[in-house]
Amino acid sequence: MPKTSRDSVSQVQDYGMSEDRSEDLGGYTVDFVTIREDHDLSEVLSGLDGGHCSCPHWGYVFQGKITVTYGDREETIGAGEAFYMPPGHVPAATAGSEFIQFSPADQLRTTQEAIVRAMQQRQGA
Repeated sequence: MPKTSRDSVSQVQDYGMSEDRSEDLGGYTVDFVTIREDHDLSEVLSGLDGGHCSCPHWGYVFQGKITVTYGDREETIGAGEAFYMPPGHVPAATAGSEFIQFSPADQLRTTQEAIVRAMQQRQGA
């Protein structure tokens, strides 16, 4: 049975404003996320089709909060709440937030690559 924990993951990405600790299990990515600074991903998602994330995510917020904007509404997910983010969202989170999310690995990889490119372009500007 494949399994992982925050401490045993094989991939750690430090983005400055956040840290993602992840592992791919059976076609899904388990991602332990720690938010260090308030931020929203609208600017770095602007390079994706429609300017939003098209990867679905399921997860649980341990502390802090995530605010998710969709074309017609905004939702807030707080500590102790499980969530499903369907495609078409733009997330934001507050400093000190910690959550776990589960996402289809191939779709998440495409999204992460676009975010990294956008961050690199912003730093180069």
